[in-house]
Amino acid sequence: MALKPSGEMYLESIYVLSKTKSFVRSIDVAEYMNYSKPSVSRGVGILKREKYITVDNDGYISLTEEGLLLAKKIYERHTVLSKAFMMLGVDEKTATEDACKIEHVISDKSFEALKKHMGSI
Repeated sequence: MALKPSGEMYLESIYVLSKTKSFVRSIDVAEYMNYSKPSVSRGVGILKREKYITVDNDGYISLTEEGLLLAKKIYERHTVLSKAFMMLGVDEKTATEDACKIEHVISDKSFEALKKHMGSI
């Protein structure tokens, strides 16, 4: 089953948090994303059911291999798109907001072409 953009956002957030925290819990995700605890609980449940994450008995969230691959992919898209927009003169806030929307719908082919072009700049 293809993951919806909201699920991808949760994965990306878990990935970002895991880069600076030893353990990630639902409350950390809720605070980071500024979402309600029930919303995050539902999202975490979906990610767990789809085997993108595991949650241990203490509530610590870990990305599965598949979850990590997808999270890294979304995070890379976010950072590259943000950088591209800022290189074009877009302010950082707008660039990151727009990247956050586009990262979920851009095709692999277009994204790879953008990365290739940016590498030549």
